Amino acid sequence: MSSVKDKNGKWISRFYFTNYRGERVQKFKRGFKTKREAQEFERNFIAKSKFEISMSFHELCNMYLEDLSHRLRENTLNIKKCVLSDKILPFFGEMEVGKITPILIREWQNELISSKNKKTNKSYSKTYMRMINNSLVAVFNYAVKYHDLKENPCDKAGSIGSNNSKEMNIWTVDEFEKFVKELQHKPVSYIGFNILFWTGIRIGELLALTVEDIDLDNKIIRINKSCQRIGKRDVITEPKTQKSIRNIRITKKLVTLMEKYLSLLYNVSNDERIIKGSKQTFRYDMKIYSEKAGIKKIRIHDLRHSHASVLINLGVNPLSIAKRLGHEKIETTLNIYSHLYPEQEKSVIDLLEKF
Repeated sequence: MSSVKDKNGKWISRFYFTNYRGERVQKFKRGFKTKREAQEFERNFIAKSKFEISMSFHELCNMYLEDLSHRLRENTLNIKKCVLSDKILPFFGEMEVGKITPILIREWQNELISSKNKKTNKSYSKTYMRMINNSLVAVFNYAVKYHDLKENPCDKAGSIGSNNSKEMNIWTVDEFEKFVKELQHKPVSYIGFNILFWTGIRIGELLALTVEDIDLDNKIIRINKSCQRIGKRDVITEPKTQKSIRNIRITKKLVTLMEKYLSLLYNVSNDERIIKGSKQTFRYDMKIYSEKAGIKKIRIHDLRHSHASVLINLGVNPLSIAKRLGHEKIETTLNIYSHLYPEQEKSVIDLLEKF
């Protein structure tokens, strides 16, 4: 750091920094009233020196991902990397950040809207397109917030897709019972699917359950961690959000099923996982045995939606559902399941009429 006075009594800041290309460059600026101002300018400049408006979008993404690598779970970070490399970088990768305009973003959006899934040959869902678009928005928001990019070009381009699908694939209780009946010969899958359907927990939360998380005397399952498959290894991580740490009360029927299942485990320790299957195993069983049961195929995550649907039909209030599902905000619950409340408006009118 070099801060000196010029002949006019003003302070000069002169220093070297390494730019985003790894080049050592000198920076010079004069006119500061105090030495502290000159030093402050240097500190702020170096903090932002890796960013330049002329850098490629690909280089900006590398900075963005490096920043996130200290804050996100490994599995979540890998998902972001895949979305960027598969859906965004092929279009914007080599463009200069400063030359990416709203009209270019709209061209990319139009390509995405007209694209189809290579495996199914179907158009992407609105929720999937929104997620991809939000990934692009997030990169530019990072540049605006931390590197003084003047504005996010996505703001003028507008968004695409939808945050929530209006159609949600769920199983009714009857459909679930038909499905799970086919799995009685597979204890791990049988108890696993019962827990997923009757508690609404996430698959990662299910796979992380240990003996000490189960309190059958008080009919409680404690959710305090998650299991993620990364590469060829299972990694126990913190829950998705702080609100994901919760105690879930369970029914007598589920208590009975879990007592029977735990009795089958030999010499298991308190901190040992009780569900040794994988997400892929549950996906496979869901596909095979839903066909055998003669019911529609849904995703594992749709069991969570199915549980919420059961609660809504029973008249459980949204706040209680949000707590049970571990949503960070009740708005999340309302946004996802608002279309499952068609009778609520009628109930309001009936109450007003009675009043």
